[in-house]
Amino acid sequence: MVRIAFDAIYAHPLPENHRFPMLKYELIPAQLLHEGTYTADHFFIPKACDASVVLKTHEADYYQKLISLQLSAAEQRAIGFPQSKTLIEREFIITQGTIDCSVAALANGISLNVAGGTHHAFADRGEGFCILNDMCVAANYLLDHNYCKKIMIVDLDVHQGNGTAKIMENKPDIFTFSMHGATNYPFRKEKSDLDIGLADGTNGELYLSILEDTLPKLMRQVKPDLVLYLSGVDILETDKFGKLKVSLAECNRRDEFVLSSCKKNKIPVVVALGGGYSPDVKTIVEAHCNTFRLAADLF
Repeated sequence: MVRIAFDAIYAHPLPENHRFPMLKYELIPAQLLHEGTYTADHFFIPKACDASVVLKTHEADYYQKLISLQLSAAEQRAIGFPQSKTLIEREFIITQGTIDCSVAALANGISLNVAGGTHHAFADRGEGFCILNDMCVAANYLLDHNYCKKIMIVDLDVHQGNGTAKIMENKPDIFTFSMHGATNYPFRKEKSDLDIGLADGTNGELYLSILEDTLPKLMRQVKPDLVLYLSGVDILETDKFGKLKVSLAECNRRDEFVLSSCKKNKIPVVVALGGGYSPDVKTIVEAHCNTFRLAADLF
């Protein structure tokens, strides 16, 4: 059975007119249940991630700032969310969701987190709507507990996974691959094991051609025990910040290629959603729901 991590806390209330589309976290599971792609039995509620697990990835001073709500105004601006007890609790639950999904994927082939993909979080700070780096925490947990020997992070959000790249820069057992907008945020890029920067206006045909040429080679080269896949939908041509020209159908083809490649190569895969900022939240929800539909069809 496909297992999906979700808690109502994912849809955190934000100030009116905030640019982050928090509503999507409420609408995605509701749509999947409404259309019958999944039932309530597929969903599980994660607990909050234990401090000892978080501290294998994040620095103690940063952790203390988070739990004591001592982030400065500048640190909160960099993250993009006003700090609160509920927000921090949310981050620890999302992170545990990605850990739990990883364990489930190793047993079942695939598992998905309705949130996560917080790839701009560094060991000592957050930025870009990211507070804890859920995929890095999960990867370190899996290696520490001997679930895996080699993990590949496939980050196809339109923004480079700078926090992930920096945290994992000296980790030979974790391979980081980011394909993103070359001129997009973050404007100071870190160095992943493989970075592919795309020019503004890159269309879906070229996007898919590059991915279809690159990913199979990486799977043969890295031979991962698990893929952590960040399926950001900010590559869409409708996205306010994406700068690419990828259609909804082509975004769906991207996800189909990644998931089917994992299945073909018998590599378990965890999906976390990442970003998406199209003006109409229905477009964001549809693009994310397509990923979940593919998981149901393929697995």
